[in-house]
Amino acid sequence: MGRMTIELGFDANASRNEALNALLEQIMNEYSVSDSEGPLADAVERYLNALPHLTVHRHGDTVVASTEYGKPQRVLLAGHIDTVPVIDNFPPRWLQPGDPLIRAEIAENNSGERVLWGRGATDMKPSDAVMLYLAATLTEDATNYDLTYIFYDHEEVEASKNGLRKVVETHPDWVRGDFAIIGEPTSCGIEGGCNGTIRFDVICHGVAAHSARAWMGSNAIHKAAEVLNRLNAYEPATVNVDGLDYREGLNATLINGGKGTNVIPDECRIHVNYRFAPDKTLAEAKALMIGADAGAELGNGEHTATAGVFEGFGIEMKDESPSARPGMDTPLAQSLAALVRERTGRDPLAKLGWTDVARFSQLGIPAVNLGAGDPLLAHKHDEQIPESQLTTLADILEEWLRR
Repeated sequence: MGRMTIELGFDANASRNEALNALLEQIMNEYSVSDSEGPLADAVERYLNALPHLTVHRHGDTVVASTEYGKPQRVLLAGHIDTVPVIDNFPPRWLQPGDPLIRAEIAENNSGERVLWGRGATDMKPSDAVMLYLAATLTEDATNYDLTYIFYDHEEVEASKNGLRKVVETHPDWVRGDFAIIGEPTSCGIEGGCNGTIRFDVICHGVAAHSARAWMGSNAIHKAAEVLNRLNAYEPATVNVDGLDYREGLNATLINGGKGTNVIPDECRIHVNYRFAPDKTLAEAKALMIGADAGAELGNGEHTATAGVFEGFGIEMKDESPSARPGMDTPLAQSLAALVRERTGRDPLAKLGWTDVARFSQLGIPAVNLGAGDPLLAHKHDEQIPESQLTTLADILEEWLRR
């Protein structure tokens, strides 16, 4: 039996809540783990093409739709459509009040409310659903801005695959604007800027030998102890940037070594992830880890760290993305922050993970993170969201875009 084609939409007579829930259910029911976004991108493209006030473009599995109302400023609303891999949490389902799968903090804060459970329920299909709804309803008389909606693929994997990155490189005219909102989960508060991230292998070399004659070799796994000692000795900093506190982190996330149970290993690799605050450039962050002149770049193999935390060890770069400063000093960011504070009581916080605000920052477009869903639940097996968060996000964006 062939795969059913997904169609997005809502009844013209539906209430806003019904429309938001319908769109969320539809995109949640479409499996879109990274590398499998195509069917959902197809559905998003068909949905947007049916709206006469939008001009729609597509590059790969990224869909961009824009208005051309002739307004004085343009706001970009961006959300990724891929998810991390499923962990027994697909297909999604609505949980009724009292269901034991509802997390205690959500049940306490959203008493009597339905909760949608499943992969993508936090990161970040609820925000996508709100943006799809706004794309249909914010016609020329309903907004004081021209709008560009960006639904992109491959955000949850290495930066080289990121669909927004590819559009920025090949069609920069599609993403021009004065301000951008990334719908990453923030519980409908503003999270400014983002930490940068670099990932690299720290490589320990040895000499292979039979384990019965270990003196004939040199054990690379044993040498990894020094790498782990340096990681344990590292004290993560909290760095204040433009009034927001960013927490840094340096962690081993994978380790691999050895070729047999009776073979002295000749190589051991420790995969390290450094999350750095936006007071540092990418080059400065790399210098702190491996030295400014190590020469290690993406795709150019192993080089020796000349200084920094891992001085003396082999380094192979695997991924890197710059940080972004908060950008909260612009008039548009300040007016949005004021409305969010009025509606939720929340002041802006620092975004501790990496998001595509950094990509917009490189383009000179101020950007913030603002989306539905608790960021602490992103990627968890029990991702879930109370349905009122869709309404809250839609309320904030509709009011602000009409000002």
